[in-house]
Amino acid sequence: MFDAATSSLVVLSDDGLTVMPSTGDPRKVALPSGATALTGDGHGLVYLSTRGGYLRVDVRAGEATTMRVDGHDNTEFTAIARRSDGRLVLGSADGAVFTLGSDTAVAAEVKVFARVDSLVTQGNTAVVLDRGQTSVTTIDAGGSAQQALRAGEGATTLAADPAGRVLVADTRGDELLVFGTEPLMLRQRYPVRNAPYGLAGTRTLAWVSLTAANVVVGYDLATGIPVEKVRYPTVRQPDVLAFDDATDTLYVVSASGDGVQILDNAGRPP
Repeated sequence: MFDAATSSLVVLSDDGLTVMPSTGDPRKVALPSGATALTGDGHGLVYLSTRGGYLRVDVRAGEATTMRVDGHDNTEFTAIARRSDGRLVLGSADGAVFTLGSDTAVAAEVKVFARVDSLVTQGNTAVVLDRGQTSVTTIDAGGSAQQALRAGEGATTLAADPAGRVLVADTRGDELLVFGTEPLMLRQRYPVRNAPYGLAGTRTLAWVSLTAANVVVGYDLATGIPVEKVRYPTVRQPDVLAFDDATDTLYVVSASGDGVQILDNAGRPP
């Protein structure tokens, strides 16, 4: 993810957390436990799901604090997102979604999923991706499950964009799916070949990485049908994307050890 307050890319990997400022050298942040997913507030704090709770990391200070969720010491949390009101939403390996009412107390729980693989938010609505059921489901501000829709043939990732949309990569079906959340509705469905996977939603373009071709493509969604605007070759296995709107910089993170590719002025045709 990109933290606008510190102008830093924050990358979670098997060996911990790395902070890459826009100027200066990357630095490691020691984590007290392994983490499975991350989200942030855009103001210098990052939250990472972990067994029994989550980690709160101050990006500037490079300090991590363990937050234990009450009554869930042995829960394997697999996903995390932050709502507009500041509340955190956590998903678990056994298919439950927990909406926190404070830093550590659970205000609502719903368990209707095979597994919670990813979470994003639009306002105070959370959207759940369940890969096993290849579905997306909305969770309302009160923490209750609302609408659910099948997401293609094999959805793998999702991302929220500033226009209120949720992007889903249907990797098995080679499609980009675009959902609205109020109510949950499939608004656009577009063929994207070569195993779409990584996603980043921005003010102007929807970015999709094609892992079978090592390419990233920027689509304009404004007309109701995705229109390809730019295309770039990437590092191998470009699984993760992040974007800095202020500088039009796209970050492409390799899942095969090739590091991070930085594309300046990415939205402008080369």
